Amino acid sequence: MQLYGYWRSSAAYRVRIAMHIKAIEFDSIAVHLVKNGGEQHSDDYVALNPTHLVPTLVDGEFKLNQSLAIIDYLEAKYPTPSIYADDVEQNAKIKALAFDIACEVHPVNNLRVQQYLTQELAVGEQQKSDWVNHWMTIGLSAFEQQVIDCAGKYCFGDKVSLADICLIPQLYNAKRFGVDLTSYKTIGRIMANCEKHPAFIAALPENQPDAQ
Repeated sequence: MQLYGYWRSSAAYRVRIAMHIKAIEFDSIAVHLVKNGGEQHSDDYVALNPTHLVPTLVDGEFKLNQSLAIIDYLEAKYPTPSIYADDVEQNAKIKALAFDIACEVHPVNNLRVQQYLTQELAVGEQQKSDWVNHWMTIGLSAFEQQVIDCAGKYCFGDKVSLADICLIPQLYNAKRFGVDLTSYKTIGRIMANCEKHPAFIAALPENQPDAQ
């Protein structure tokens, strides 16, 4: 199994966490998102993934993009340990929390949006930082309110779930851009617990072969 990604990609980071939780062996293939104009735009990679995005999973002859779809595929193929709950309503809550991050917060702050702001709209670095801080703060404030009632050690009780898998990479980005996280007490506790978990440690961007 091969995972094409970039060490600092939030979406690839999510998949790495899931793979390490499930102890799935995989080869990590680096796609540098900045070097040479972005290797995700190369002919070879676009033939693999026409969206020009990472990650891409290759499992034999099977190819799949989109981090949440990849994680669902891995959950179905390697169901133990599960990243979901046994209860239908609890499962829906876990997915809602995960989607709040992956579908609402992350897309407006990812690399290609930032590049469009600076390269096409001539937005300065401070304005770009303000943009990122604005949208992350809105999203994380809402997440904090929602997770208070269901959190234990992690986002949903004392078991790692898809919600944690999506949250931690976003917090990594938030810290990179200087977002003030001090008011998020529940999120802070979850983050501290995840930072001690072997799967999250193994998936850290700085622990990847292509980290720079």
